[in-house]
Amino acid sequence: MSAPSSPAVQENGTTNGISLFPGGKSVQMARETDAHHVGRTLYRRMDSTMSRGGYSSRGGSRAGSRMQSPERGLRSDATIVFSLKESVGALSRALKLFELHEVNLVHIESRPSKTIPGIYEFMVEVEDRGVQGYKNVMEALKEQSVYVYVHSRDQKTPIAEGSTLSNVPWFPRKIRDLDRFANHILSYGSELTSDHPGFTDPVYRERRTEFADIAYYHKHGQQIPHVEYTEEEIKTWGIVFNNLRKLYPTHACKEHNYVFPLLMENCGYREDNIPQLQEVSDFLKDCTGFTIRPVAGLLTSRDFLAGLAFRVFHSTQYIRHGSVPMYTPEPDVCHELLGHVPLLADPTFAQFSQEIGLASLGAPDDWVEKLATLYWFTVEFGMCKQGSGYRAYGAGLLSSFGELEYCLTDKPERRQFDPEKMSVQSYPITEFQPIYYVAESFADAKDKLSQWAATIQRPFTVRYNSYTQSIEVLQRRSHILALARDIRGEVNVLVDALIKMK
Repeated sequence: MSAPSSPAVQENGTTNGISLFPGGKSVQMARETDAHHVGRTLYRRMDSTMSRGGYSSRGGSRAGSRMQSPERGLRSDATIVFSLKESVGALSRALKLFELHEVNLVHIESRPSKTIPGIYEFMVEVEDRGVQGYKNVMEALKEQSVYVYVHSRDQKTPIAEGSTLSNVPWFPRKIRDLDRFANHILSYGSELTSDHPGFTDPVYRERRTEFADIAYYHKHGQQIPHVEYTEEEIKTWGIVFNNLRKLYPTHACKEHNYVFPLLMENCGYREDNIPQLQEVSDFLKDCTGFTIRPVAGLLTSRDFLAGLAFRVFHSTQYIRHGSVPMYTPEPDVCHELLGHVPLLADPTFAQFSQEIGLASLGAPDDWVEKLATLYWFTVEFGMCKQGSGYRAYGAGLLSSFGELEYCLTDKPERRQFDPEKMSVQSYPITEFQPIYYVAESFADAKDKLSQWAATIQRPFTVRYNSYTQSIEVLQRRSHILALARDIRGEVNVLVDALIKMK
């Protein structure tokens, strides 16, 4: 394969005839590649009809295989943000560096600088084939730039020894950036493992591909297509729905039991109907601002948690194989709609979930691993104190008849909620959990999470701007002053409300 080259750039700011206007206009320089995606250990769930059960949920991040997914489009290894020193031909010379050192340009975008007001910066996504070439182009670019920042999906992206360049794992800054990794999945459609109940069923495999295609072509801002579920799929849903509904009054937390009737009333939750993701997403948005985005398979922990930072929950749309309705080897629509959705409609729990996502942005790999483990012991397998006993709030429990019964028995060990200890606790993925961590309340869990997350080793703080649905990186005095003005405005509203209450 020939060496990659940079496009010709004219000094009037055009690339291959397409203008690069300040303010975010972009041009794609696409080269067909196979995308390699980091997978995670497959999720397993087994209920009372099976001898053993469990799963490595979306929150887990145990070592998985590095898969190759055919025809999945472009991959970018790192994003470089830089502002050039003013001189004639500066942009042309800068881009020539990438061609000279054989570093392929995937995407270029110009925009007003977020670091120094009044100047412009360039965001360049690159695909590198050689460590030395990447290091060389970075050091050469530094000589021509006012500043250079590196954001890489691989935190180990090489930076020359002694360099002052910032190297932070790439993370989405705008909600539409989720489009960039939504299809970085472990498997696609009919790609099932040999021990999957539907492995030898061609009809089921074809059906899975249909669902995967819906997710693959979905983009931010689009409606999730309506799905006509088959009679067999609805029957499978009905079995799971009826069995779990019997346990909810005595085993599920009060927040779940408060929301569930509302889902039945507003979203068509009933034994003879599988709710549509778009209707459920609209309901969640009205309740807590969370929305649902269809996904074709398992995401990496970093990517999945990043979605939570924007209050976006990546959800599967397919259903488990009907031959074993109480078992699924990966998250399915039963797990998502019965386990996750009810709690995402609770404001305090929604904020707790988003806090985990925000903490993951730009965090080192080992901290993402810790956050994923924390997610496992809370959002997936969390328990809480209510009244004189314990109740389940984790989706892995609320979507499993067998483990929902088991978690309230004397068999498992229950420990106090402690993020520092939880984040490094090992757990099994093929059997019921031997240890559950119990929260005093969602508010208490959120406070402890925030205190623990403040110790994450990253050189900045992030904040979600719900008005623009974007992530603000707080690392300059101007950023802090803007936040202080926002807080002052909110405090004024609070004071005014208190005065009027008198």
